[in-house]
This record gives sequence, C-alpha cells and structure tokens, in this order.
Amino acid sequence: MKKLLNRALCVLLSVAMVFTVTACTGKGASSSQAEAGKFKAGTYTAAAKGMGGDVAVEVVLTADKIESIKVTSHKETPGIGDLPIEQIPNKIVEIQGLGVDTVAGATITSSAIIAAVTDCLKQAGADTEALKAIKGDAAQKAEDVTLDADVVVIGAGGAGLAAAVTAHQAGSSVIVIEKMPKVGGNTILAGGALNAVDEGSETAIANDDSVEKHYTQTFEGGDKQGDPELVRTLVTNAWAGVEWLKGMGMEFKPGTFTVLGGMWPRAHKPVDPVGTGFFNTYTKYIDANDNIEVMLNTKATELIVKDGRVSGVIAEGETGNKVTLNAKNGVVMATGGFAGNVEMRQKYNTKWATLDDSVKSTNHAGATGDGIILAEAVDAQLVQMENIQLLPMGDPETGSLSGNIEMGVENRIFVNDEGKRFVDEGARRDVMTAALFEQTNNHMWIVLDSHDYPTGDEKNNFNESVNELIAAGRAFKGETLEELAGKIGVDPANLTAAVEDFNKHVDSKEKDSFGRTLYKDKIDKGPFYAAPRIPTVHHTMGGVKINKDAQVIDKNEKVIPGLYAAGEVTGGIHGTNRLGGNALTDILVFGRIAGASAAQAK
Repeated sequence: MKKLLNRALCVLLSVAMVFTVTACTGKGASSSQAEAGKFKAGTYTAAAKGMGGDVAVEVVLTADKIESIKVTSHKETPGIGDLPIEQIPNKIVEIQGLGVDTVAGATITSSAIIAAVTDCLKQAGADTEALKAIKGDAAQKAEDVTLDADVVVIGAGGAGLAAAVTAHQAGSSVIVIEKMPKVGGNTILAGGALNAVDEGSETAIANDDSVEKHYTQTFEGGDKQGDPELVRTLVTNAWAGVEWLKGMGMEFKPGTFTVLGGMWPRAHKPVDPVGTGFFNTYTKYIDANDNIEVMLNTKATELIVKDGRVSGVIAEGETGNKVTLNAKNGVVMATGGFAGNVEMRQKYNTKWATLDDSVKSTNHAGATGDGIILAEAVDAQLVQMENIQLLPMGDPETGSLSGNIEMGVENRIFVNDEGKRFVDEGARRDVMTAALFEQTNNHMWIVLDSHDYPTGDEKNNFNESVNELIAAGRAFKGETLEELAGKIGVDPANLTAAVEDFNKHVDSKEKDSFGRTLYKDKIDKGPFYAAPRIPTVHHTMGGVKINKDAQVIDKNEKVIPGLYAAGEVTGGIHGTNRLGGNALTDILVFGRIAGASAAQAK
C-alpha cells in the first residue's frame, strides 16, 4: 500500500467561484485548421481567474495530439492549489480531452485550469464541445482488501494527523483513512491562529495573560455551557502542544496576536501560510517513519463492533471496493463537523433565522458530519448540536475566509453600507454576526490603513497581499478616506466620522459606545483599505460527547470501548460560542490525547 497518496499537501479551498478567461495568445502553424488534423499545431497560452489571481497555462499541440500542458504562473496559495495544478493538466493529456472532473473540493483552481486550456484549444481551431465529451476510461474496481493496525484514524485533518503521529510515537502501528483526495480538512484553510499560554513567559506577562484567564474566557465565552473538565484540559495542555510541534520542526512567528473573536492576544501564528505548517510537519514525520500510513479517497461507512467494543472500520475505496480495517487497540474519529451539510444545519439550528443554502460556509467540501452519523449508529451520545457558529467574515462570492484583509483585531473597524460602525469589533463571534444580520444587505466593510500594509505587499492570514486582492477586485484602496468611501459606495461623511470616533478612543483607551476595549493604532495613515464581508457558517460546536481522555461516551453515560474522538466531530468543549484561535488548540490537544489513549488501550 502506498505510504501516503499524493504526499504533497493536496488541498484546495472548498468553495466554488465563477471564473473568467483573462488573456490568450497563440502561435499556430497557419490561420486555418491543418488538413486532416484536429488542431493547428503550435504552442498556445491563456490565463483564467483562480482564487489568488490569474492561472496561466501553456499548451503544446501537434496536428492531432495534445502534446503537453503546464501551468506557467499562478498565485494560488501553497498547499492549497497544488493538487489540481499537478493533476488536471496531466489528466487532460492522458485522455486527450476536456472531460476531466474538478478535484473534489477544488473547483476554483480546477475550473481556472480547465478554462485556460479550453481557450488554448479554441485558438487552435478545436471542437471544444466534442473534447468535453471525452472523459477517458473508468477506473477498474480494485479488489477488496483487509488491513490490520493497532490504531485506525478516520480523517486526515489537523486532529486526525495529530492523533496518528502521537499514537505512532507511543509505539502503535497506525492507518489513517481520508475520504477526500487530500489531507488537511478545515485546518489547512485556517488562518493559523493557535491560542496557547506559555505560563510565566515574557509574552504572557506583557499581555497580562495566564492559563487561568484563557480558561475563564473560553468557559464564559461559551456561556458556561462547555464541560469545565474539558475546557480545563484544553487550556492546560495547549502550550505543551505547541512545544511538541516545535520539537518536530514546525516554526512559529514571534509574539502573539488577537484573532477575530479571540478576546485576547494569545494566538500564535505559524511561519508557513494558512494551515500548511501543520501538514508539512505531520507528513514529514509520516514520510520518515514506517508503520504509519495514510489512505486517501477512502470513505468510512461503518464502525465494526465486536463483543461490545469498536474494533475497526468498514470503508469504501476510490474505485468502490470494500476496505476492512481492523484496529487492535482502537479507532479515533476525527472527521470534522457538519458546517457543509445544509440538512444537518437546518435540523439542529435553533439560534439563527435560517442556515439554508443561502448562507455560505467557510468549510472544506468534506465537512458533512459523516463521523457524527457513524458514531451515533453505535449509540454515541450527541451533545449541544444546536450550537452552530457563524462569522461575519465570509467572502461575498464564496463564503470562505479568503480575502479577509485584517491582520489583527485591534487595528480595524467594521462599517455597514451606510459607512457607519455597528458593533464592538472585538466582541464574540456570535455577537458580531448577529449585528451584521441587522445591517443592510447583511453586508459590511472591513476598514483599516497602512499600519497593517506599509507597502501593500504584506501577506494576510491567508497568504494574500492587499495589492493582489485589489488587482482581483476583492479589496479597495483610497489615498484618503473620502476617496475610499467613493470606491466602496458609502457616505464619506459617515465613514470619516466613524474613523474619527475610533481614533479618539485609541487615544483615551476608554470603552466606546459599542463596548470596544481592544485598540492599538489609529486609522490615520494613508492609503486606506476596505474589503467586503458577509455572514458565513464557520464551526459546529456540537458533536460526539467525550471525556478528558477523548473516549466517546454513549447515551447511558458509559464509555464506548475502543472508540475515541477529537476535533470538530466532538461536542461539549466550546459551549455556545467558540473563541477565535481555540479550534487549532482543540484539534492539537485532543488529537494528541485521543492518539495517546488509543495507543495505550488493549
């Protein structure tokens, strides 16, 4: 079995975007189609809009063959656009047609590549509609297979791979299965903020922070609905998790910052963009060690229960074959939440007016609650399923977090379509989102200045510069506030007044009329920037009930032997509202605990 299929960080944002062809040039053999040929032989180039900007391709054609295709330039985020850039051109050449599927959860970059190649073929006089009908031969169904390991992990996101590596370090053989064609889950899409307090450190002292404060803000931030023992486990093991990652080579930037809804400057930011640092670290470990494997495109369909104990997993392989995985010690469920499952959102929602498909999501395409359904089938208890978090930070087109220009909470404000502030921008996420739903068009603008972008080329938490976002029409710039107001269509007097009031409170450090207390720099250094945002479903706090050892609890409050869970598939930690920066803490802390507990089980 392959040790890790598609070892590169095969990940892509789980959102769909309308793409447009933006450029095309070609050098053909003649002005008309060559005799008896499909194409005008030559080298052709074109570009189409991806997530980060234009994706450019070069296509080399003979009279009757697509000879080669390569992506010549792009601005897709490393670890996010890699898979379609690697696979789509090769697949088109292999089948000699355009009937290729987009990479699951990867429609932005996939569609851009296909669009650019299609344009090149049109330049060569090809019948592109006929080429779209060519889909290649269907893969033959592989043989059914049975595999054995000490620990089986379902899900190759942040929690799953933390569990897998920890279990392996404890001496267990490990198999990880992942239904998507990539590792990463939601973690790869995250801005990278990881809350952890290094108790007594210079940073903690300077920020007046402590593990106890982290506990209090997490517990009270969830309206005291989180299990106190789980919250305590989360915050007391957070820094040890950071040190564990550092010990495996993961690098973090110095200092801490306040992430949206994080309530305090205790978030640590990885050096590598978005969530790629976690998976660079985990896959490096997996590649360097035996008896730890990852199977992609393998979907768990059933938990095996023998003599009252979960002893394995039945899964479906990429070609529809049956994969039976026997777990000597235990199974770790790390399948994520259900933010991408509209039916489940609507079923459990009690707080928001609607969570139908008109409300987009930040999540990757695989966040559909599969693990919750599997666990419930073996009598696992579900808790706080109604606790569904929305953010006010969705991209208007996709719902994703991409395009969020903020660098930290302290330096920016939100204004509505009238140019007025409407909420404490340092408040809880549910408070900010509820306030946004009351604004015209449920729409707002993030406004900040050059304190955050001295040159415009600095990267945000999603590896995008504001200059790139402006070029893509996703952010706007004005040398003055009045110019910026004109570009985003808000009342310049209102915007100026909002900024002046904010600046007054930066000087005084006093609570403003919205209750805001988090400040750093004034918004007074041009040029000024703005980007649009809408509400979006971000995190599902409810899920499978666990104890402090990550053991799954049944409906009679008893441990289900052999079954462990970690990450967003679980419930009962965050209560009604998850603090920003606590999700990565959750997957790290409880992923490690689940892996250790499963490895120790006999």
